Amino acid sequence: MEDDLPKRPVNYEPLTPNGFIDWAAHVYPERPAVVHGDYSLTYQAFRDRCYQMAHALAKLGVGKGDVVSVLSPNTPVLLMAHFGVPLLGAVLNAINTRLEAEVIGYILDHAESRVFIVDPELMPLAQAALAEAENKPILFGVTDAVFGPPADWTGFEDLDAAMDASDPGFDAPGIEDEWQAISLNYTSGTTGRPKGVLFHHRGAYLVGINNQFSFRLAPLPVYLWTLPMFHCNGWGNSWAITKLAGLHVCLRQPNAPEIFDAIDRHGVTHASGAPVVLNMLIHADAEHQRQSTHAIHYTVGGAPPPAAMLEKMEAMNFIITHGYGLTETYGPAGGCEWNPDWDDLPLADRAEKQKRQGVQNHTLSGMTIIDPDTMQEVAADGETMGEIMMRGNTIMKGYFKDEAATRAAFAGDWFHSGDLGVRHPDNYVELRDRSKDIIISGGENISSLEVEGVLVRHPEIFEAAVVAGPHERWGETPLAFVDCGPDTSLSPQQVIDWCRERLAHFKCPTEIRFGPLPKTGTGKVRKNILRDQLHG
Repeated sequence: MEDDLPKRPVNYEPLTPNGFIDWAAHVYPERPAVVHGDYSLTYQAFRDRCYQMAHALAKLGVGKGDVVSVLSPNTPVLLMAHFGVPLLGAVLNAINTRLEAEVIGYILDHAESRVFIVDPELMPLAQAALAEAENKPILFGVTDAVFGPPADWTGFEDLDAAMDASDPGFDAPGIEDEWQAISLNYTSGTTGRPKGVLFHHRGAYLVGINNQFSFRLAPLPVYLWTLPMFHCNGWGNSWAITKLAGLHVCLRQPNAPEIFDAIDRHGVTHASGAPVVLNMLIHADAEHQRQSTHAIHYTVGGAPPPAAMLEKMEAMNFIITHGYGLTETYGPAGGCEWNPDWDDLPLADRAEKQKRQGVQNHTLSGMTIIDPDTMQEVAADGETMGEIMMRGNTIMKGYFKDEAATRAAFAGDWFHSGDLGVRHPDNYVELRDRSKDIIISGGENISSLEVEGVLVRHPEIFEAAVVAGPHERWGETPLAFVDCGPDTSLSPQQVIDWCRERLAHFKCPTEIRFGPLPKTGTGKVRKNILRDQLHG
């Protein structure tokens, strides 16, 4: 049949998470929305502050397409900005608080930021960044209820005062097109300048809906912010938790005592983050560590959790789900969907299942392993290597001001992740390595991730990174950097022996170096620095 019916305001509106805050305030006006120490807001009050932020920014001339940068830990102000900025059709740029001043200055220039909102704790870093930047955005300071006012207010506008003088009934213009940019996130690659990744309103709306399934979110969840909001807008949970009228429990910095306290005090049901947070809880002092009286669903990204970690977290009543994604995919792109048939497997076998990156989220139409040369899907045999590629509604718009990089990332109408992996007979994807991190020893390909996975199963090893070290006979062999903490009694040979009992001998490290691992601002190990140490 022919369908020539037009879109009408009655049956079509652009998808945007902007309305999530209105719905929550309409249905649950008195329900707690956000808590930060002793500071808290109901959903009605939270909604009003978001609109007051939008009005305060509008009075400065901020509008469609303008970038508002925020440098803040996980605070109510950063959470408000996830609504206050997009309500104007403006673009939120949440900056990684771990970056150096020079890099932040570059971001302010590249993003052409109109306004720069800064947490008082980070004002010295912001001032150093502004000294590096040519662009000088309007600078707002925040009188944080927990941290206190800035030591030196000179040169800063008072955001709280500007919001207090603004209208909570402000008629925000909203958006005209769901393809409009909602946020600009910068990657923290190990080499070169960070790239600006643009998200659109449609994708932000859909990732907020998707997370209800992928993160096992029920209505009215209690979400503990152990994941930085500057990581892909909190993997979309800044919007997802609000959509469900959940309680946002803010933490300036994750630490074990405060995490355990928040779980008990607020009845935390969900959290997410990198494995380093789980390691922190596992190695917490006995006076702080305790088993929760209720289950906590924790989604972990990054390295797959080893069996020993799963066992210890399960003993504390944590249910662990392994997720996978990149900044370019709004954070979560896939996850290891649990099959009930695996429930009765031994722990080591369950860990083998859980370490896989799994299947695509509901907002993607595909996540699979493709040969980048032929652009054909590889065999589902668990052995044939290819590149993890994705396509669907929660793939970035592209890289800001970098058409060449965007075209390369989208070649063949798939997003090229740069990650290498295999596809199993059940169609679950398993990451094997970054393409640049494969070690070729005597003609054999060795996955650094496979070796790292064996290393972190050792009870005394917290973290491990494996790179290619030069070898006179084989060209290169695995060299392992391991962090066992300051009191380890392990010797290099004991670590090598551990690997030789669990890996083919050609895959085993030929040298072990102990010590903390250098990290990027997002917590990724800087393997380029480790490689430089080999040749320095």
